[in-house]
Amino acid sequence: MTPVAAAATAATQTHGFLSPTGVEIAFLLVGLVTFGAAVVTVTTKQLVHAALWLVVALGGLAVEYLLLTAEFIAWVQVLIYVGSVVVLLLFGLMLTRAPIGRSPDADSGNRWAALTVAVAAAAALVWVVVDAFRTTWVDLDGVPQGTTAVTGSILFQHWVLPFEALSVLLLAALVGAIVLSRRTAGAQDANTRAQDTNTKAREGNR
Repeated sequence: MTPVAAAATAATQTHGFLSPTGVEIAFLLVGLVTFGAAVVTVTTKQLVHAALWLVVALGGLAVEYLLLTAEFIAWVQVLIYVGSVVVLLLFGLMLTRAPIGRSPDADSGNRWAALTVAVAAAAALVWVVVDAFRTTWVDLDGVPQGTTAVTGSILFQHWVLPFEALSVLLLAALVGAIVLSRRTAGAQDANTRAQDTNTKAREGNR
């Protein structure tokens, strides 16, 4: 038996659900805060507040990665998602000139359908994770599993397609925000020209 396997076996024998460690308690508390921030993100009608609460949710995930001794993944979470994705969302809100305050358009009236889909997706995700890692324990005092070598090997061997799909998704979001902003600006210019024409016509009639 390898030292890592022996340590994992010892961890399963010494720790259980009825005797959590400080790290496990912190993991649970941060998880509750992250869940609450995620719920507020999808329920608030203020778009800017939703983006800011999304920062809290993504930051909570970074803290969870740190508690799991995955420092590299935690910093990637902060740099890419908190530092890039949220900035991209705010950039899109500014380009589309979305309202800063409460927006009635943010409520589509499909809350029950959205809630049903969200609960079903969450239940499926929890079931898959529990079934896959039922007997797996993370040895927080053993060899780090979130190093650049391990993460890079897993990412570019098994998760290349989702990684590239995410890049295309972010690019599509940026292009869509620019297209919407140009349409809005064009419509406003057309309205301005129409108003100027009407004003000149009224002045000519006088």
